[in-house]
Amino acid sequence: MGVGISRAEHMDEEAKHLEEWLNKGYHGEMSYMANHFEMRVDPTKLMPGAKSVISLMYNYFPKAEAQAEAEVAYHDSRLTTHDDSRLTTDDSRFKISKYAYGEDYHKIVRRKLKALLNEMKTEIDDFHGRVFVDSAPVMERDWAKRSGLGWIGKNTLLIDPKKGSYFFLAEIILDIEFEFDHPMRDHCGTCTRCIDACPTDAISQEGYVLDGSKCISYLTIELKSAIPDEFKGKMEDWIFGCDICQEVCPWNRFSKPHEEPAFEMSDEIKALKNEDWNEMTEEVFENLFSKSAIKRTGWKGIQRNIDFVGKTTL
Repeated sequence: MGVGISRAEHMDEEAKHLEEWLNKGYHGEMSYMANHFEMRVDPTKLMPGAKSVISLMYNYFPKAEAQAEAEVAYHDSRLTTHDDSRLTTDDSRFKISKYAYGEDYHKIVRRKLKALLNEMKTEIDDFHGRVFVDSAPVMERDWAKRSGLGWIGKNTLLIDPKKGSYFFLAEIILDIEFEFDHPMRDHCGTCTRCIDACPTDAISQEGYVLDGSKCISYLTIELKSAIPDEFKGKMEDWIFGCDICQEVCPWNRFSKPHEEPAFEMSDEIKALKNEDWNEMTEEVFENLFSKSAIKRTGWKGIQRNIDFVGKTTL
């Protein structure tokens, strides 16, 4: 968990960048990104009288991933010139983004934020506040950056130099003023790993700008029409979301496993093989993912993704 506080005010610079991004069509079919522009860049439009924005981070890095990386690191540290073997993982399975391994984070984090807000009201004089978990036009990464929780990296994700980037972001906007935190400087340096690794070239060559219409997460989740043929052979078995730009980021070597039981992948989902995904009926899908963010894409959407990825690997 991380917490930072920034002043609730109009985001002049961010508004300019958002307008440029929208004008280039980088939001693809996400028409909602162009809606409520002033609300996105001015928290007082979301909550009149707002004075502070509290940004929070909630870790979702899976324990299994952390253990696997630790084993590889330990194995590598014991290699000799006569042993060039490496631990390997099964990369042939369809992949889903780590954030969707467990239950839908929106409900989990929102419940915790509401509890925090109620606790604050027992400690502080009466005030008005609203909680947001990707549920309104709030520029969460920009607010987190302003509050000193990290910098926005070349992959356009918030990066904490001590914890990496596998975090959900949420906000509490309220009408009382606190002592405000300050942004930290960018630590990406000359690194271009995320840019080089993106198979669809969604990240600009200079970094810091994402063409959302090319991002695998967009193609597998947000896009409702057919996936364009130009992306055949570039999906790398991702059928819901994508973590490539996080997996290659050097700062994620500092990621620690989360401690939220609700974010653990169920044994049933963990056991799924490609043939199970291919043969999955709508009823089975609904039962397996009733509490998961994956239900957002729906059974037909997942089948579309599987069909597209399958065609690229024939």
